[in-house]
Amino acid sequence: MPKERIPLMIFVNKGIETGTQALTLEIIAETCGTEVAKTATFLSGPSFAKEIPVIKRQPTTVSVSSLSLSHAQQTSDLFHQPWFRCYTGADPVGVELAGALKNVYAIATGIADGLGYENNTRAGLITRALAEMTRIGAAYGASPLTFLSLAGEFNSPGVGDLMLTCTSSKSRNYTVGFRLGKGEELGYIIQTLGSVAEGVATSEGLKPMTQRLGVYAPIADGVYSILYEGRDAKDIAVQLMNEPPLREMDLPEGAGVPVEELKRKLGVQSLDPA
Repeated sequence: MPKERIPLMIFVNKGIETGTQALTLEIIAETCGTEVAKTATFLSGPSFAKEIPVIKRQPTTVSVSSLSLSHAQQTSDLFHQPWFRCYTGADPVGVELAGALKNVYAIATGIADGLGYENNTRAGLITRALAEMTRIGAAYGASPLTFLSLAGEFNSPGVGDLMLTCTSSKSRNYTVGFRLGKGEELGYIIQTLGSVAEGVATSEGLKPMTQRLGVYAPIADGVYSILYEGRDAKDIAVQLMNEPPLREMDLPEGAGVPVEELKRKLGVQSLDPA
């Protein structure tokens, strides 16, 4: 597609393609071409759709990220309202991963709450989940700042989205976990939920991704074991508490390879802003 004909394309989907473990940006590059991928914009952050409409005007902040900062800024300008603020950045891979992974950890938090664990457990679990998703993102080649939200341009997609999704009964993924913790069967939960909980499918794609990257991800592995291997949630909780203590950001050899491959495919030197 000629550069002058590329429209402003904004993506809000979150997930990992089952089978290939590809992210949306990688799928765009394969199906729509590299020029489209270079300008694709991703919008994500701590926001429940029902709280955004004009009638409610709940102050909300999100992240808009693209390899093209001009396209990210166009998207920010398009969506900006006095109650809806968009922060721009240039780490679409990190924004994608943060938006997808937090759904898996929301299931984990819901399970813990459903089992009857209280505030200490929830706080510790969310903290460990943040460290784990940052490890996965860094191993993929994304910026850790996107997950830790330490820089202004990476305002919302990591810790903010994780906190919201892991602590609210409005979250579909948290609800799935909570009902699992209460002893309901996954099939029945999905059948009666009334909407899609993306974390269930994301967990299936995440398992081989962490294996391929060589990332230590015991919480994500535990969620997968409960969802797809029929493991008992209480047994997984005991297992997690007995995992060996490790340095939080020890990364495997070859960390960052997926993003390096994507840069070569797109013909760009960096996925960071100029």
